[in-house]
Amino acid sequence: MIGAERKSCRTIIFSLCMAAIGACTPDEPTPPFQFVEATIGDVQATIVAGDMSCTQIVKGYLKRIETYDKSSGLNAVIFTNPDAVAKAERIDERVAAGEKLGPLFCVPVLLKDNFDTADMPTSGGSIALKSSIPPDDAFMVRKLREADAIIIAKTNMAEWAFSAGQTVSSSYGTTANAYDLDRVPAGSSGGTASAAAASFGVIGMGSDTGNSIRGPSSHLALFGIRSTIGLTSRDGVIPLFFDRDIAGPMTRTVTDGAKAFNVLAGYDPADLYTTAGRDRREPDYTHFLDRGALQGRRIGVLRALVNTEDADPAVIKVFEKALVDLEKAGAVIVDNFAIRNFDEHIDADYWCNRFRYDVAVYLHSLGDDAPITDVVQVLESGDYSPYIEGRLERWSVNPSDVHPEDLDPPCLDYDEHEGRQAYLADAVGSMDDAGVDAIIYPSWTNPPAHVDKGEEEYRGDNSQLVAPATGLPAVTVPMGYTYRHLPAGLQILGRPYSEGLLIGLAYAYEQATMHRVPPDSFPELVDEH
Repeated sequence: MIGAERKSCRTIIFSLCMAAIGACTPDEPTPPFQFVEATIGDVQATIVAGDMSCTQIVKGYLKRIETYDKSSGLNAVIFTNPDAVAKAERIDERVAAGEKLGPLFCVPVLLKDNFDTADMPTSGGSIALKSSIPPDDAFMVRKLREADAIIIAKTNMAEWAFSAGQTVSSSYGTTANAYDLDRVPAGSSGGTASAAAASFGVIGMGSDTGNSIRGPSSHLALFGIRSTIGLTSRDGVIPLFFDRDIAGPMTRTVTDGAKAFNVLAGYDPADLYTTAGRDRREPDYTHFLDRGALQGRRIGVLRALVNTEDADPAVIKVFEKALVDLEKAGAVIVDNFAIRNFDEHIDADYWCNRFRYDVAVYLHSLGDDAPITDVVQVLESGDYSPYIEGRLERWSVNPSDVHPEDLDPPCLDYDEHEGRQAYLADAVGSMDDAGVDAIIYPSWTNPPAHVDKGEEEYRGDNSQLVAPATGLPAVTVPMGYTYRHLPAGLQILGRPYSEGLLIGLAYAYEQATMHRVPPDSFPELVDEH
């Protein structure tokens, strides 16, 4: 309760003072800033109130990384930004001058190592690219910086984003789960997820080809969002399969996720997919943060992804409790909801093997300084982790210089792929027929695997099965814990461009349950202030 009162106080101060930074001071001093679980509002209200400078806040998070990351065995952060403190100092100068600042000013960002940064290396988890410094920032990185956020560190990832189940790279090793260091954080954005859960920053950034935002978010009690294909840009993010890739935020609260999404979503001429979503983004996703957003909403339970043969009973028990909580919050539960031809779509081969081509396009964007020009060179050199060898061989078969549409048989793009479009039509049509606003299921039906059995114990990953193929948006939000301390996530999937609705539903559920608690191993440092 004390923590809630502190945050409420800061939020009020922030809302009153934000319009004119430095123009007002609270009547009573606010309690000391807490780095653990701090939100965007907490960081900015503290600066506005004059309790701490941006420089002090950034140094505090750097201290947490230095103190905890390697010594604990978490290994979520691969390196910190050497310019982070200098950027914070410039923010402080602008605050003192009364300048208008961006919506994410002084917010420390944890960036997955496949987002291009012109001032730091970007390896994609591969030792072959460990020293590669791109010529410019990824679109989303540029947007974050324009909003005055601070890239505080880059995080470990599964090599080439190949693994949904674990986060192991040849460039930086293995990342553990912040809630249990003997468990995986899932993949491939596991470094971001564990770092965010341990409060090494405020916003995490990940990418999701099949699972890799929502899966790690579920395993680390975070909010994660995979947008509609076309609403967000992937420019400057090392691809896995470009026709399925999505990039986006992973945060400890839905509110912070909405604030970040406001900055990140939108048209980018460098990503032609965003032409379809050019006029579909909402003016302000925070407008959907309504505690009553579940009232009267019809929520379909996709039982085909709940009571599966290998589902862990502890996860299903938590999910069934989530249904009760959703109903208490005003939702109308439609159970059992089914997608037409679901089994046929799940069994169908809607994948396009375009990895080698897509990576070649990315490597070309690096210019003459690219360490390699074709991912086949990685195979030839042996610069990869043993666990990815089979996939690297399979996914490097097609030529690097032939567009997927020109292969025989052709590998058609998302909007031209008959199977994927049929799956999309069946999913949306079934929602329309049942009159449901959104679909729910567990993000994983199993708890995190053990680190030493990441491949063998990989099971229960529901995130792969609907959103990537259909292009539909989906979010995950904490729904509780199994075996006392292992997080589980509730996935909510909606119609195209319904991100605002999904954010609202997730927020209402989050506020009704308040499941998230920080991991025990990364408490507040006594000298952080």
